[in-house]
Amino acid sequence: MNPVKKIMVPLAFSKYSSGIVDYAVGLASALGAEQLLFVSVINQRDVDAVTTISSLGYQVDGEHYVQEIKNDRAAQLEKMLESVDFPDEKIKLILSVGKPANKLLKIAVREDVDMIVMGVRARGDITHAFTGLVAEKLFRRSPITIVSYREETIANRLRKRITERL
Repeated sequence: MNPVKKIMVPLAFSKYSSGIVDYAVGLASALGAEQLLFVSVINQRDVDAVTTISSLGYQVDGEHYVQEIKNDRAAQLEKMLESVDFPDEKIKLILSVGKPANKLLKIAVREDVDMIVMGVRARGDITHAFTGLVAEKLFRRSPITIVSYREETIANRLRKRITERL
């Protein structure tokens, strides 16, 4: 097995993000990783919607919208990292705009990461029963090993589904 030097952690800044951050930090520490790369992608679709609204005369603009989200996400990550024990110089944050799955894959390859640690969410429909759409695309298309974090509430819900169907 090759050493895991660089771990990428995609974050959507959902209510489960702090658990993903804690898990990734613990894994990085245990594996002796040299860098934790936190990545958040602002969906281009949302930026386009803001631009459309702006063109109708409303007082919003795409650039301000993106900058506010970037500032907010950077602050949220900083707050999550306050309680973890991992060297600041080994942490990198990338905030980007694009189609989330495509952008995450490009960043992972460009940054030459050895592992991706990401959360999944359990949704009600069959297609995404165990993963969200972005996670599903990454699991299918990633040339990089992906570790799937399960927050306890989601893990319990999945256990219950499996138990009920057996």
